[in-house]
Formats: sequence, structure tokens, C-alpha cells
Amino acid sequence: MTEFSDDTMWQAVVDCDSAYDGKFFYGVKTVGVYCRPSCRSKTPLRKNVVYFMTEEEAKRTGFRPCKRCRPELCGQAPVAGLAAQAKKHMDDHYDKRALLLAELKKLGVTQSHLAAVFRQQYGMTPTRYLGSRREQQAKNLLAATDMPIIDIAAAIGFDSLSAFYAFFKKQAGTTPHTFRVQSKSQVA
Repeated sequence: MTEFSDDTMWQAVVDCDSAYDGKFFYGVKTVGVYCRPSCRSKTPLRKNVVYFMTEEEAKRTGFRPCKRCRPELCGQAPVAGLAAQAKKHMDDHYDKRALLLAELKKLGVTQSHLAAVFRQQYGMTPTRYLGSRREQQAKNLLAATDMPIIDIAAAIGFDSLSAFYAFFKKQAGTTPHTFRVQSKSQVA
């Protein structure tokens, strides 16, 4: 494992930097707890902090895992798995709103928690990802087929043509018809 300087590790603790999670752990002598660098608990005094390269080393020294950041789960990455499952459901069911909501509900977390986890993993909210997924599919269908725009709207999960037009114009900056004309003229 890579060794870091005390200053680097301290700065990671102060910044709650998740990039260092799993690379080292820190213990707080006054409470006997060890944490991930990204732990959101109150920043301890620097003089009370000791660093460990492994979780086992922290346990051997007599520290117990923090109940807030759960450093013992660091290698399991449950957040990444949850976000990946949600993303897969959105990719598979972006066009079927009721089915998508049912599948996301089966994940067993609240919408706000899922949004936070998804944003942490992919840098955007599930709503924004879903919008970009639908926009991309609409653009593909508009450019590659002569399918009527109302059928494209239905194919990507819109109940009304006006809602699809409003969505597409907001996302793409142009109407579906104008996009189709422009994409066909670029090919020719």
C-alpha cells in the first residue's frame, strides 16, 4: 500500500476526501474509534489522531470502527452497487415510467438517498441521467428513422406530444422536427 505523509493524510481528514477511503484509516485516541478519511464526524484535534494503513492495524491497536462512516465496509462499496443497479434499471426501462419506478422501489432505499448515492457515483442526479438517456434515444430515432415524432415520443415514454416537445427543446435546444431536418441534411 502507498505511504502518505502525515500532512497529506491530515488534509484528507480535514477535507473529508473520499478519494483516500480504503488507502488509509485514522483513529481518534480520545474516543478509541477509527474512521475513513471521508467521515463526516467532527474533525478531531490533530494531536489526537493516529493513522493506519490497514483496518486490521487499527483493530489490533484497540480501536473500534466508527458507527457513522462504517470503515469496516470500505472494501465492499455498497454505494457503487446500489448506484449501478439503479443505472441499469434506468437504461433498461427509461421508456416505461411505472415499471422503472417499481424496479427502483425494489432497491429498498428512499428517493432522496438514491439520488444522493447516484450523484456521488455518477456526478448527476437520476432524473438528469434519465433525461439524458431519453434525449439520446430520441436523437437516435429522429436521425436514423422516418418514424413519426408522436411515435418516437411514445417509444421513449412520453404520454403526450407537447410534453415530449417541451422536454426535447429544453434538453437539445431545438424542436424534434428541426433536429431531424438538420441531422438528415448533415448525412446528405
